[in-house]
Amino acid sequence: MVTLVVTTGSGSMDLYAQKLSERLDVPKVYSVIYQHISERFNISWLSREALRAVLDDWNFIKLLNKLSGVVHLPNQHLGRYGNFLKTPYIITVHDLIRYFDLKGYGTYIHRPNSRDRFYLNRDYRGVTKATRIIAVSQATKRDLMYYLRIPEERISIVYEGINHTIFRASAQPSDFAYPYILFVGSEQPRKNLPTLIRAFGKLKERKQFRDLKLVKVGKAGGKETDFREQTMNVIKSLNLDGEVIFTEFVSGEDLRARYCGAECFVLPSLYEGFGFAPLEAMACGCPVITSDSSSLPEVVDGAAIKVSPGDVEGLAEALEKVLTDKELSKSLVEKGVDQAAKFSWEQTAEKTLEVYKDVEKELL
Repeated sequence: MVTLVVTTGSGSMDLYAQKLSERLDVPKVYSVIYQHISERFNISWLSREALRAVLDDWNFIKLLNKLSGVVHLPNQHLGRYGNFLKTPYIITVHDLIRYFDLKGYGTYIHRPNSRDRFYLNRDYRGVTKATRIIAVSQATKRDLMYYLRIPEERISIVYEGINHTIFRASAQPSDFAYPYILFVGSEQPRKNLPTLIRAFGKLKERKQFRDLKLVKVGKAGGKETDFREQTMNVIKSLNLDGEVIFTEFVSGEDLRARYCGAECFVLPSLYEGFGFAPLEAMACGCPVITSDSSSLPEVVDGAAIKVSPGDVEGLAEALEKVLTDKELSKSLVEKGVDQAAKFSWEQTAEKTLEVYKDVEKELL
């Protein structure tokens, strides 16, 4: 029997665990541990919060070791606890973003301090020890095989889903009195928002786009650094004050309204382990432009325009085409609705249950 660990925080990896929990009839344990992990990046070893973390870690390890059978850890940052498990475990890996930061392959979120390096090394060591790894995309599977040297036969691909009850086409009026391009996500370097802002700035040089705005939905990021300040510096350098609208976190229903009202949705990320937002936009009937990096080409397939993440001119040209070519926009909408329909949480749960059964057979 497999026991699913359900993390009860508010992040996208918590959402994954919660959606599985709603659909899988298996034993479950609930914990806020990942919320604590995510809030403690970049804190000092000598801080009170670091001491609290040690106690939280100890209590969570004790909880896990009371479980029998196989344990499913729902994200890679619970790998640190897998090192202490006495039972076999499955772990889901959503991406290797912080691994790249750890190894200095680039700055995708933030360069880790000594405490983060300690924990991240144990996360990925725990990943390598798992009986089975669930990767949320082909791109993540390739990264696991290349960077962590995980044998292919130990990795199962199970795509994540979106909520089609919330994310669907709607005729509700836009919340804004002006046309806008939409970006949904954090302002961490991996999201590559400055490239979109620069491409947007090129459009604003033309009279026909004088009223166009860029609407940015989502928090700036974690406590590692001031991501918003970095974004504002780019905006000010391009004299785009007042042209980029920040709406922070919004409810699912409000986010649907943002998607439905947008001229197009853009995600020029350097790296995505999966990429919920493009599919949500497609499901809402919004034309999509993404980068051609990491998992995004396989997730959007032929239903979006794809541009190199460093190509400001190319992104500006793609934006202009979508904004001015009604036939192209209509075609992207139609293809996008069909593409988004391929991804559901029901399918994710079904495929995950198949992995559980496969692992249980292996362990007999």
